[in-house]
Amino acid sequence: MKYTEFQDNELLLKLSDDDQDAFDEIYRRYWGDMFQSAYNLLREREACMDIVQEIFIWFWEHRHGLNVRSLKPYLSVAVKFKVANYIKKGKVRSSFFDRLKKIEEPYELVDDSIEVKEMMQIINRFTNQLPDKCREIFLLSRQEHLSNKEIAERLGISVKTVENQMTIALKKMKSSLAKISPILLLFL
Repeated sequence: MKYTEFQDNELLLKLSDDDQDAFDEIYRRYWGDMFQSAYNLLREREACMDIVQEIFIWFWEHRHGLNVRSLKPYLSVAVKFKVANYIKKGKVRSSFFDRLKKIEEPYELVDDSIEVKEMMQIINRFTNQLPDKCREIFLLSRQEHLSNKEIAERLGISVKTVENQMTIALKKMKSSLAKISPILLLFL
């Protein structure tokens, strides 16, 4: 019987017996979906490749102690957890947040970007908790795509004040994501 014909639970049993071919089949079977799931959130090819690779390294190293009932959901949650940690550690580029803020209406999202919708909900909840002036500056930057100078001119404040408020907002967002990252597993 070829490894491509094995069910996931059979591959997991073989994997626990150090079967490299079983691991290779799991890798071939799920790498693409895992990468796409991470890429739907981050849009950073190299980071997504690293995330998926780290998961598979961990998966191989812990093959003897795995208690996996269903492989596909397990690997999907692992990707989302790693992406959440990547964001929490502040490694995500600001372009990630820019892309999310450009999406103003849910109908603009494609069906396969549920992760983006959920992340948008989290960011919207976060944004609503910002102090009024900070929220106004953050939204002008992210929704209307105004520069710091344009925001300062519109609001009649200094560019430095805009920069300070944006720094505060982004730090609070990172902190907020760090606090809820375990909860992200329930929603992602």
